[in-house]
Order: sequence, then C-alpha cells, then structure tokens
Amino acid sequence: MTANRSSAHAKEPSMTLTPEPLVEQRADPWILAHAGHYYFIASVPDYDRLEIRRADDIAGLAKAPATTVWRKPDTGPLCALIWAPELHRVDGVWVIYFAAAPSREIVDGLFQHRMYAITCAADDPLAGDWSEPVQMETPLDSFCLDATTFQLRGRNYYVWAQKDPAIPGNSNLYIAELAGPTRLAGTPTSLSVPEYDWETRGFLVNEGPAVLQRHGRLLLTYSASATDENYCVGLLWADADSDPLDAASWSKSPTPILVSDPAHEIFGPGHNGFTVDEDGNDLLVYHARTYTDIQGDPLWDPNRHTYVKPIRWDEQGFPDFGRAGEDTLPPAR
Repeated sequence: MTANRSSAHAKEPSMTLTPEPLVEQRADPWILAHAGHYYFIASVPDYDRLEIRRADDIAGLAKAPATTVWRKPDTGPLCALIWAPELHRVDGVWVIYFAAAPSREIVDGLFQHRMYAITCAADDPLAGDWSEPVQMETPLDSFCLDATTFQLRGRNYYVWAQKDPAIPGNSNLYIAELAGPTRLAGTPTSLSVPEYDWETRGFLVNEGPAVLQRHGRLLLTYSASATDENYCVGLLWADADSDPLDAASWSKSPTPILVSDPAHEIFGPGHNGFTVDEDGNDLLVYHARTYTDIQGDPLWDPNRHTYVKPIRWDEQGFPDFGRAGEDTLPPAR
C-alpha cells in the first residue's frame, strides 16, 4: 500500500524565532469546532483527569478555564496514566475517547494501556453528566491507545494504535466501523506498521491517528518513533469514495510530512489533530517541545506544548504542513 509521495518544504527561515505555544504543557491536543464554540482537550501533565476548555475563538482557548469532567480512581484498571483524550460528537452524543492503565508498570517493554470512552447526552458537555468509562474492546487484548473517529457516507469509523504480539514493535494503526459510540462493529483492518527509518527511531511506533476529508480524499496523519526529537508525522490517504476498511484503498507516504524544526527550536512535533478557524480555513493542531535535553523518559517531561498553524494545500490537493515552527497562531493577549 506504499506509494511514492514526497513532502513539500517551505523556505528556510531568515532568523531563529521560537514560536509561542497556544497552550503550554498540554500534549496530544485536540480542538473541536462545534455550534459556534471551540472545545479543547489534551493530556495533562499529571495524567490523572479529563478536562475540557471552551472558547468562542481558538486564541481564547489559551486562557479559558478548564472543567474537569472525569478523574481517575485510586485503584483498578483505569487508575494510572490517562493519555490522549479526544472529544467527539457521535450520533448526537458527546464522547471522549482516552487510554488508561492499571499502573505505571512496564511489562515486556510496554505500558498496559487499554482504550475507554465516556459519554454525555446533554447539550453542554461542560455542565452535563458523563457516564462511567466503557472499555473499547478489540479482538486483541493488548496495549492500545490514541483512538479517533470520523464519519464517511453516514457511517462512523474508529481508528487507533495497538500492539500486535505477532508483529515486532510497539504499535500499529487499525480501523473498524463503529456499531455505536462505544462499540466496534466487524473485524478491524490493519492500516500501517512501522517500516521506514523515520518510523523506527527509538521505538517502532505508529500512533496518534487523525483524519481529515478534503479534495476527494481521506487524509490520515499519524505519529512515529520515540516521543523525543525523533517524533514526527506521517501520512496515509485513500479516495473518499473507496472502502476505508479495505487496506488496498490506502497509500502511504515514504517520507514524513512534519518533523523537528531546529531553526525555530521546535522538536518532536506530533500527535496532531485538525480543526478550522473562524473563517473555515483548515488548521493543524499538534504538540512539540522547545528543547532536546530531556532528563529521563520523555513521557515524564511536562513541556510538550500545544501549537496551531494553518495548512497549505499543494496543486494536487495534498496538505503541506511546512516547517513545524512556521506561522503558528499566537494565543490571545
């Protein structure tokens, strides 16, 4: 399913300039535009809760108050490492997909995360009641995380990262149709495994998928390699009229489309999402650090910040993310 597609590169910057993050110390960011508001959710440094911010514009998210809608218990399968939440509307219901582990213990080189969902039927997700977590069960009972969802031709699809014990590495990408907001339908399809050098630096990782439908295509971005300066973004794509559950529908870029940008002091860009600005223009949402000297495991370093930048489109209708540190949108003053 690999096709030849090279990423475009913007001009060299004329000076060193560290961009200002939209939200500091928030990794795995997700911004949802809905009914005239912007909703922001991300991993918090303590990895202990799910919180949502809301603002009338994207810049306002920087100072918007955070409402905690769920907090991890002290014991049990969800008592540690609450990672990578995403807020969605599925069949008219608010859903937060996230990953949680029973401890911080690493077993056979991996944490023990599984995927969960909480739902809210109220119009206002900040004021409504949220359900107890439901596990998103897959055929493999193994490390899994980073779920997202999208709708195509009236059907809802679920994409995530998971370890297959039969495949070397940490995680691969899978897709399945949703039978409902918290339940899969049918057999998952494997979309991508780490195979290129840039996907296997430090760890063999494909994770953090996000889907954007533009110009007659499904564009599926994902993150690869270790979460230090090697972290980067890759791209899969399929025709929008194809079957997304057919692996043959998808092509894969042999090169990453967003990498570290030393000239702007932005390192390890990844775990991106997509949103639109107030005029409907496409935006890339991602996290990155401003240094490479990380003490210990990068996962315990809190300084992955949220950045937002416009997406350019080339003549073929593919996204050009440019350099990670270019054209980032500043927060409101």
